[in-house]
Amino acid sequence: MGWALRRFSLTKAVPLTISRGTTASVVRLELRLDRDGLIGRGETGAFETGHRAFALEAVEEELLALLPQLDALDPDRPQQFEPLLAALSPPARCAIDLALWDWHGQRLGHPLWRLWGLDAAEGVATSVTLGLASVTAVLERLTRWWTQLPATRVKLKLGSPDGLDHDRSLLKAVAQAITDQTQRQGVAIELQVDANGGWTLDQTRRMLEPLASHQVVLLEQPLAPDLDPVRDTAGFAALHPHCPMPLVADESCWDLEDLLRLAPVVDGVNLKLLKTGGLSQALLMARVAQRKGLDLMVGCYSDSSLLNGAAAQLLPLIRWPDLDSHLNLVDDPFAGLVLQDDRLRPSSTSGLGIRPAAVRP
Repeated sequence: MGWALRRFSLTKAVPLTISRGTTASVVRLELRLDRDGLIGRGETGAFETGHRAFALEAVEEELLALLPQLDALDPDRPQQFEPLLAALSPPARCAIDLALWDWHGQRLGHPLWRLWGLDAAEGVATSVTLGLASVTAVLERLTRWWTQLPATRVKLKLGSPDGLDHDRSLLKAVAQAITDQTQRQGVAIELQVDANGGWTLDQTRRMLEPLASHQVVLLEQPLAPDLDPVRDTAGFAALHPHCPMPLVADESCWDLEDLLRLAPVVDGVNLKLLKTGGLSQALLMARVAQRKGLDLMVGCYSDSSLLNGAAAQLLPLIRWPDLDSHLNLVDDPFAGLVLQDDRLRPSSTSGLGIRPAAVRP
């Protein structure tokens, strides 16, 4: 009974390369709340955004140090946890927040989306990701996605260390492949671009015309995030009036304060639960974004079905879902996140609706 923490490994079927490096496998943390015959689960792990980084060992130490205090609190009274959570890093807070929501939803016998008054039928197709590589390798990855699911939304990573010429070559080749596939199957496929902060302001301006000519439907985080909020906002402000497609902030947007400062100079923000510190703040940010006229993306890092299943609870509020990391795993230890063609559906089971895929040793 109580709280417990364990490590688990995830291995990608296809390693993912972005402007900051390549990931083939990760070690993650599962936090379990076992109380009154119910088990709430949360997932967290290391990640970095170019200007902020959280190591697995540091997050693990935070959580292990807090477990005795968590054991003394009543999960039926989640407000008791708020002072403890406020002092934690976002990824440590995420694990506790998800486990509490999962346990609470099971206690009440409903999935979270229903408790929040959302309509699970409102979800749209998730994007699938093409990492940086040679043109041939990227096109092979796209073909692999199309053999796995319809993939009507494709996100192409740009910001290559090899420069803008390579970015343009990738863009041209993927756009042509999408045109050909659209003609073959008679279903429109959209192309998104994410530079992961790999371009300067001048480089971004030079890429706007090629992006528009290849019918790119959104541009995500072209500029490197800056720890100084004034400089960070200024970069988007200089770009936004000239951007012919929706401009989305990811690495620059962590919390409600970031959302509010960026709202005048972007068209959308990417909510990732490891950045927001879990579902509680992500839901608040989503509701505020609606009032500010911002569209939403919900994204992932190297996440299993557990963390993506938690993020999927928000899908009725999301214009651009980007929850494909678990679809690229060879050893996902969790199950319960429903995929219909290329549409993810939040589980109809109580809580997060995610359970172990098999009995663990």
